[in-house]
Amino acid sequence: MASNAYRNGTSSHKGTIKPLAASNSSNGKSSSSKSRLPPSSNHSPGSAPLRRSNSAGGSDGVPGRVRVAVRLRPRNAEECVADADFADCVELQPELKRLKLRKNNWDSETYEFDEVLTEFASQKRVYEVVAKPVVESVLDGYNGTVMAYGQTGTGKTFTLGRLGEEDTSARGIMVRSLEEILANVSPETDSVSVSYLQLYMETIQDLLDPANDNISIVEDPKTGDVSLPGATHVEIRDEQNFLELLTIGEAHRIAANTKLNTESSRSHAILMVHVKRSVLSAEDAIPSETDKSSHFAKLPKPLVRKSKLVLVDLAGSERVHKSGSEGHMLEEAKSINLSLSALGKCINALAENSAHVPVRDSKLTRLLKDSFGGTARTSLIVTIGPSPRHRGETSSTILFGQRAMKVENMLRIKEEFDYKSLSRRLEIQLDKLIAENERQQKVFDDEVERINLEAQNRISEVERNFADALEKERLKCQMEYMESVKKLEEKMIETQRKNGCDGFMKDKSNGEGPGFSVVEDIAEVKKMLEKEIHMRKEAEEEVNKLKSQLRQCTDSGEGGDSEILKLQQALADEVHKKKKLEEETIVLRSQLLQLTFEADQMRRCLGRSGSTNGYGGLESPMSQVRDSLNGHKTPVAALFEQVGLQKILALLDSEDVNVRIHAVKVVANLAAEEANQERIVEAGGLTSLLMLLRNYEDETIRRVVAGAIANLAMNEANQELIMIQGGISLLSMTASDAEDPQTLRMVAGAIANLCGNEKLQVKLRSEGGIKALLGMVRCGHPDVLSQVARGIANFAKCESRASANGIRSGRSVLINDGALPWIVQNANNDSAPIRRHIELALCHLAQHEVNAKDMITGGALWELVRISRDCSREDIRSLAQRTLNLSPVFRAEIRRLRIEL
Repeated sequence: MASNAYRNGTSSHKGTIKPLAASNSSNGKSSSSKSRLPPSSNHSPGSAPLRRSNSAGGSDGVPGRVRVAVRLRPRNAEECVADADFADCVELQPELKRLKLRKNNWDSETYEFDEVLTEFASQKRVYEVVAKPVVESVLDGYNGTVMAYGQTGTGKTFTLGRLGEEDTSARGIMVRSLEEILANVSPETDSVSVSYLQLYMETIQDLLDPANDNISIVEDPKTGDVSLPGATHVEIRDEQNFLELLTIGEAHRIAANTKLNTESSRSHAILMVHVKRSVLSAEDAIPSETDKSSHFAKLPKPLVRKSKLVLVDLAGSERVHKSGSEGHMLEEAKSINLSLSALGKCINALAENSAHVPVRDSKLTRLLKDSFGGTARTSLIVTIGPSPRHRGETSSTILFGQRAMKVENMLRIKEEFDYKSLSRRLEIQLDKLIAENERQQKVFDDEVERINLEAQNRISEVERNFADALEKERLKCQMEYMESVKKLEEKMIETQRKNGCDGFMKDKSNGEGPGFSVVEDIAEVKKMLEKEIHMRKEAEEEVNKLKSQLRQCTDSGEGGDSEILKLQQALADEVHKKKKLEEETIVLRSQLLQLTFEADQMRRCLGRSGSTNGYGGLESPMSQVRDSLNGHKTPVAALFEQVGLQKILALLDSEDVNVRIHAVKVVANLAAEEANQERIVEAGGLTSLLMLLRNYEDETIRRVVAGAIANLAMNEANQELIMIQGGISLLSMTASDAEDPQTLRMVAGAIANLCGNEKLQVKLRSEGGIKALLGMVRCGHPDVLSQVARGIANFAKCESRASANGIRSGRSVLINDGALPWIVQNANNDSAPIRRHIELALCHLAQHEVNAKDMITGGALWELVRISRDCSREDIRSLAQRTLNLSPVFRAEIRRLRIEL
């Protein structure tokens, strides 16, 4: 590094780098001067608009030539004394972007660059014309490189790596680049991380972790991208954090005192800044929140742009006789010059469009493969000194920059889909849909409850009105009838009394003569007879009138009966409708349960991968309801309390197929909770489920019934009831007939639960349970195979326990039924649940000495040895080791085969 600090220039020019145009003017050209203009200089990165590539590594790209700027260092104190009588060897023309290199007092060579920076140029101006366009490209998603090249002591480290702790205006390109990147990224969605390395003696070392002193270069065989997976990556949140990292790195960087520079860098410093930004795909419009046409609106595609900024402070080229390097420093100088020479060869090959570019001659050229001739936007700043004593080194540096200007890169954006962001958005949308579904279900339940209450009120009111009207009509008819009878009796009594009194008086008044009295008596009798006849007719007419009134009353009573019949018919219709409504309510609530369960399943599938339990319970959707809703009253429990178990079981015999299917699902979900199992069995639910399994061939009913039986089979008391009622044979027949993997999974889970009961071992074999379990491996579905493996492990465990207690002897039923080849074949299955159950089964089978020879013949010994060494679960591994050590047959075979445990 130069001993004198740079002075700030007065130029305030800002803006992006302009493309270098070929100059046709002859001003400033002497007859002996030579113009060094690179071809295709009009392809400036600043002149071409940035275009997106469709994907990483796509064929579309933006052409961009390497931009080169030259910076002149002012004279230091030594040069002011030694070269006081000599003019500078270079003459700068910054307004023309030219530089003249003097051969002598009368002859010079002219060179043109993209920027010519005088000794008065400020650090800010250097950053704006050299590095800022590259940093902006990195923020847009392109890779970028800024590199300093020049003789030792010409100010490369000052230009790039100056921290500016005391004077902020002296900050170098590294600090200013990170300031702009941090100011343009979002802490919530974007990330910035850095790695700080040095290439010393062809060894890549980590400046942030000095112990990591030999990092290897890894190259992607498909894309050719170069990466350093062993380097330390530190995420940057603020500028202060970055300055602390740079301070640590500079402290670990190797430097030495030479004749040309008191603090000469002896390694190439490489700062890699990795930028990851989240953007939305421009092709997709952001959906409106008010759009209700679809539950799942089309989301914009989240993309991640990954770009890398590489800042390279090359060690200075030097001539040994000038720098005075000796011993180890001489070896360092050789390594530096070799790597710079390899870089120069690569740039010459690229400038001349050579078919072969020797990028593998040095680790430096491999690291900078993307910067020259690759996909990165590259700016090179060459630093020179004014001293005529170093004219040769200055000329070499200028020619290096001229050749670099001929190198063309093809810029590309590296984009990837942001699956994590898309997953988070889908989870949020799913939560909204679940909440909306719950709100709609609440409204529906309230509406159903309101309709039920209104119907009940109407029925009660009709019944009450009908009873009141009927009672009033009956009382009215009774009163009218009693009054009519009473009037008739009174008239009859009055008539009889009146007739008897008149006859007695006439008899008393007559006595004058017998003849006269007889005639009068006869006449009186005739009158009385006529009167009696007349009165009798009136009485008959009155009776007929009363009869007609009675008949009318009777008719009116019959009309009341017909009204009663009509009301009774209406009441019966209402009762039927109410029953139908209750059935529909139960069906709808079961559908709600199913929807709630499926939504819960979908949400868990995006965030986590489920781990299977041991072989003590059924891994089925019915049991997952209990796990997912633990600690809360589930919709099934609420339905259970509101409707009642008897009504739910009665729906199993419904004539409506859909009602029957949903009733089976509700019973299956209820059976998933241990608190409900005893009540279901006591109410005859187990018997009803077995009848359904026996009588119906509907695949949905058989699947859900098998799941319910599997849940009930978790209880030991229920297992014996299932056996008594012929459940084992029914499950075996279902296993042989079914083809649906989910049905087979439920049946296998039920049989697997029964296999864990020592009392059912004989029944399971005699009724075909074990053969049915082994026969279900034909399906090949992982979930089915997992349940089969669990059943085998349960059965083997019970056999092992019975053998240890002296209850059982002889070979295993599993081996007799031909299960051993399948067990050995799947002992190292890719599926963790299958593998774990099979490993347990092998350990349990091996504990019984009678099975040892068959297991050795069938190849199970090798699997036991593998389990004892490599099993991920310590308890299974220890069980396998203990079994192999305790068995004489296994120990003898292990010694014969010379296997080391």
